[in-house]
Amino acid sequence: MLKTYHGSCHCGAVRFEADIDLAAGTGKCNCSICTKRRAWGVLLKPDQFRLLSGADNLSDYQFGTKSGHHRFCKTCGVASFGDGYVEAIGGDYVSVNVNCLDDVSDQELAETPVNFANGRDNAWWEPPAVTSHL
Repeated sequence: MLKTYHGSCHCGAVRFEADIDLAAGTGKCNCSICTKRRAWGVLLKPDQFRLLSGADNLSDYQFGTKSGHHRFCKTCGVASFGDGYVEAIGGDYVSVNVNCLDDVSDQELAETPVNFANGRDNAWWEPPAVTSHL
């Protein structure tokens, strides 16, 4: 069920709202940045995401193909969302860090399906052999 959630970075400088159906699934992967950040994301179309405050407090990190903007708060360092363009996933996207949703319940998180991707081996559509650490 589509629901509007509110989220933020740790210090609260960056705030957003997003229309998300958590039951449709979320994702974790073992690529270099997701592993180090222990990222847990949900992919959205840009019109499902609204940055409410903190645009001037965001910094951007890109690497590899530079198809994604890994945005983070300049004050607290928390990466609450990122965005970019990847043809294989439907073009323009926003990836919201599920852990940055302020009004999601523990029960909702526990019931949220997680899909795993093997980004480390560039086999994005396959789960890695081990996922318990992700």
